[in-house]
Amino acid sequence: MKKTIRKTHRYLGIFLGIQFLFWTLSGLYFSWSDLDNIHGDHFKKEIPTTHAFNQLIGISSLEKVPPIKTLELREINKIPYYWINNNYLYNAITGKLKNGITKNEAIAVANRFLKPDLKVKDVKLITAVGKHHEYREKLLPAYVISYNQKDHLKAYVSANDGAFQTVRHRNWRWFDFLWMTHTMDYQTRDNFNTTLLRAFSLLGLITVLSGFLLWFTSSPTIRKVKKRVNPSKK
Repeated sequence: MKKTIRKTHRYLGIFLGIQFLFWTLSGLYFSWSDLDNIHGDHFKKEIPTTHAFNQLIGISSLEKVPPIKTLELREINKIPYYWINNNYLYNAITGKLKNGITKNEAIAVANRFLKPDLKVKDVKLITAVGKHHEYREKLLPAYVISYNQKDHLKAYVSANDGAFQTVRHRNWRWFDFLWMTHTMDYQTRDNFNTTLLRAFSLLGLITVLSGFLLWFTSSPTIRKVKKRVNPSKK
C-alpha cells in the first residue's frame, strides 16, 4: 500500500506541478498588487472635469424622438447630450440627433477623466474584439486611445454614446493573464466554474491527502506510537 500511495503522490505531483506553480505565482501577484493600481486609478483624475450647462431644450423639442424609457445627460467635448434608450444621442442644446462621436471627441472625453500630463500617441476605432481581448464584454464600437507612456496605457471610449469605459495598462495585462491561469478558463478568462478547474482542484486535493497519507505510513514516529499501543505486534 505504501508503494502505491508513493507512486500516486509522485505522478500526481508531476502532472499537477505546473498548474500548482501558476496558482502560486498568480496568488502571490494578486496578494502583492494594489487593486487601485491594477484598475489604473493612478492615471485618472480624482474628480472628472465637468461643466455647468443652461438653456437645455426640452425633450419634446428633439428631432424624431422615440418613446423615452431611459435618459442620461452626457458631456462630450464641453457640449451636453441626451443619451436616450441606450441607443440615441441628441444634442441637448440644438435637439439634433448625433450619429456617434469623432476621434477628437473621444480624446476630449478621455481628457475629462485622465490626468493632463498624458500625451496621445494614436487613436483607432474598433468594432469587434476576440474573447481574450483586453476590452472584452464592453460596449462596441469603441475608440482605443494609446498614450506615449512606458506602461503602454490605453483608454477606451464608446463610439455610440461617448461614455468613458476603462483604461488598460501593463500591470492590468499581467493581472489578466495570471487570472486566466488561476481560473483555468482559457476561452473567456472570466469563468470560475470550468470543468478543467474543478478537475484540477479535485486532483490537487487528492495529491495533498496522498502526501499526508504517505507521511502517516512512512513516519518512524507513527511506527513507534503503534508499537506502544500494540506491543505484541512485531
